[in-house]
Amino acid sequence: MHLHKYEKIWLIFGIGSLILFLVVLGVGAFYKGTHPPSHLATIDPQNVQAHESFMDENLGLRQVGEDQYLVSVIASAFNYNLGTDEDGKAIRTVRIPVDSTVVFQVTTTDVIHGFQLAGTNVNMMVEPGYISSLETTFKKPGTYTLLCNEYCGTGHHIMAATVEVYQP
Repeated sequence: MHLHKYEKIWLIFGIGSLILFLVVLGVGAFYKGTHPPSHLATIDPQNVQAHESFMDENLGLRQVGEDQYLVSVIASAFNYNLGTDEDGKAIRTVRIPVDSTVVFQVTTTDVIHGFQLAGTNVNMMVEPGYISSLETTFKKPGTYTLLCNEYCGTGHHIMAATVEVYQP
């Protein structure tokens, strides 16, 4: 069988590209430890308050250890529910000490929402029926805006909250 010079070049280029792709994928999966999400926690989206983490008294920021915090959030129609204060007003800001380890635990009652903390590595998709969680450590003090980065309806642009990282 005789292959033309250009056919050989394209064949070598294609096989080389495939090998390079598989090597990059293998390094990311096995050496770097990048894995797709697994062991997802499920929840009834019609009754999220029945889950211990999402009961009204457990929403928002909770300290679970020394320099360890848990932030439980319910995303719903154009709102991040972070709980209420003593006066019954909705909490819009969470204050976290710098160098603390924080686990964000989020679910939704209606449609797919995004959960992005602008300027950080916190970025999750929140789907009905699942609990999304992400652990991070804030190294720099500052004010970060919590945004929904998945279009969820006409009031999507007003879905925001604030995370304040402060120096104790």
